[in-house]
Amino acid sequence: MLYTEEIFELEDSIDRLCDCLLASSPTRGYLKSRQLIETSKITQEHVKDFSRAKESFEKIEAYGQYAPDYKEKRRALRATKRQLDMDNNIVEFRIYERDVQESLDLVTYEIAQSISSNIKIEAGNPFFEFAQKGCGGNCHVG
Repeated sequence: MLYTEEIFELEDSIDRLCDCLLASSPTRGYLKSRQLIETSKITQEHVKDFSRAKESFEKIEAYGQYAPDYKEKRRALRATKRQLDMDNNIVEFRIYERDVQESLDLVTYEIAQSISSNIKIEAGNPFFEFAQKGCGGNCHVG
């Protein structure tokens, strides 16, 4: 590959785009909420409880209802998962995480569309509303 002036300009543009994304409100909120998760003793305790319950359940999961304490361990896993999901730091983190993913999806879509409207992209969000999905053929039309 030959490195031309265009390649260097493209790299500079990518660096500026990354700087803008890192300075954006969703990304700053994401990084702040991730730090809160790492520093909160209560949240870390919820994470550890969930991990222990998950490991305990996974040991007997293959045996299904025939394993002793299967129902109890499954209930304990669900209870700790709910406790983790209801933690305010986790809730805030997931909101910012979704916002950052949406920003990245939009940027990816705009870049692809600037090259060609025929480029199909797959987004990280199943509710990716602003782009057409699929292969572009009519095999599904009936």
